[in-house]
Amino acid sequence: MTPAIAVVIHDVAPSTLAACERVLGAVRAVAPVPVTLLAVPRYHGLAMRADFERRLDAALAAGDEIALHGFTHVDPGVPHDLVDYARRRWYTDREGEFAGLARDEASRRLAAGRAWFAAHGWPLHGFVAPAWLMSEGTWQAVEEAGVDYTCTLTSVVAFRRRRRLASRALVFSTRSAWRRTASVSWNTAVAAVERRKPLLRLELHPADADHPAVRRTWQRLLSGALATRRALTLHEAAREL
Repeated sequence: MTPAIAVVIHDVAPSTLAACERVLGAVRAVAPVPVTLLAVPRYHGLAMRADFERRLDAALAAGDEIALHGFTHVDPGVPHDLVDYARRRWYTDREGEFAGLARDEASRRLAAGRAWFAAHGWPLHGFVAPAWLMSEGTWQAVEEAGVDYTCTLTSVVAFRRRRRLASRALVFSTRSAWRRTASVSWNTAVAAVERRKPLLRLELHPADADHPAVRRTWQRLLSGALATRRALTLHEAAREL
């Protein structure tokens, strides 16, 4: 695989659209690269809006990808031990929707998301679970759903080709000042370690353009990566596997 970078924007929904547009503007200030938008049909249980769906139509027409990012982005379950608590309450704040789902419930939510895509004529190539947290039942449901790929924090999995590509996401945490400071140092180090990998993933969230130090860091990493890497959507990267 020729060296590439995939820019991904998480949590794309009506209530986050203004913040996501700021992130997208900051990306395009560096370069006019295609992005993968991880869209949530019923983000935190809120209703969909027609103007938001028209915005996704425009993104597709401009060459971006839309992937399914859960259904509500809310974890409905209860952690079963301390490790699980750390994953579902500290690493992500009750947003790991698919972290503990049984196969049937995961399938039901995936089917609802696929129906939303189908109703608008949008191609659906990938599913990425909120916070990349997937139960065993979710893995089974995703494989059965017929999507081309999914991602974990550390890899891209192409189902049709039965390939897994090691690629650790650059992902920032902005929930507190200490997390923002740690994220800047951590992601600078991760980018250095990942520089020899064929795919670099810059995975951004709605607040990532609102904190200057965080924004400057990922813009610098994106600019540096584009000097030697092509920009691809996640679907294009998975296809090249």
